[in-house]
Amino acid sequence: MNAKGLNQLVSQIETHVECWKQFNHFIEIARSKKFGPADENQFLEIKSILIQDLEMIFASIEVQSPGKEDIIGLVGRAPSLRYLSEVGEGELRGIENAWHKIYIGWHSILGQLKVKQREGETSFFSRKK
Repeated sequence: MNAKGLNQLVSQIETHVECWKQFNHFIEIARSKKFGPADENQFLEIKSILIQDLEMIFASIEVQSPGKEDIIGLVGRAPSLRYLSEVGEGELRGIENAWHKIYIGWHSILGQLKVKQREGETSFFSRKK
């Protein structure tokens, strides 16, 4: 992958991670049971973005973990804020635990890609000598 493609991929995954943070925020909103139709719509939009970005990222690189099935499964376990607000605390904690594993996995991938970015920058500067 060339430097431009790597930079675009890093940016795309950083954006994806921000959407994961928002997904977790909506879990907290559901837990508080203080949400309205606009929140439901935003939650559905975040889920759509997550899955679309997931497909684009997986088309660009091979990712072992987090697994695509794990991510789709987690998003599927949260069909709506209303649903999440009605499940038990144990189920919410399970969703949060799965979310956290995926979130950490994305940060690991992001770190690996940033190492490759730095290596590219270093090789660029060493070629100019």
